[in-house]
Amino acid sequence: MARWMWILTWVSALGLLTLLFDKQLARQFNPNDAPSSYMQGSKTSVKLKRNRQGHYVTSGLINGQPVVFLLDTGATQVSVPLHLAQRLGLNAGQRFWVNTANGRIEVASTQLDSVHIGNIELNNISANLNPGMQSDEILLGMSALKQLEFSQSGDVLTLTHSF
Repeated sequence: MARWMWILTWVSALGLLTLLFDKQLARQFNPNDAPSSYMQGSKTSVKLKRNRQGHYVTSGLINGQPVVFLLDTGATQVSVPLHLAQRLGLNAGQRFWVNTANGRIEVASTQLDSVHIGNIELNNISANLNPGMQSDEILLGMSALKQLEFSQSGDVLTLTHSF
């Protein structure tokens, strides 16, 4: 009986350590799970911390649904993995070919009614539904970012929206 208690103790300890390190790894990938916002006059700003890989990743909303964005100033459009379209209430429009970092791919156009990062809200953003993206991260490209001012200082990127 003592042997089984010893095994159960070790299994429980390993399970707890796994949960602890899983949360730590998630914070390292997305240090902006709840991005802080502040208002200054008619401007709303959000400060984002860079993750360990040097990327700006943040939680946000598309059409009121929680998502994770990877900011990509090299992307012309917002690129949404096709497998997220139904959950986000997105309809596939015209199909066309685009050149991506991973090669040429056929995507479908779509429209995002609203995009939220912290207290910043953007409306009517053109995007693509990308069948080649297997992850759940959405590339936040220039079709959204062009509506923002952004500045970087050290490991912090500040997004500012005027309304």
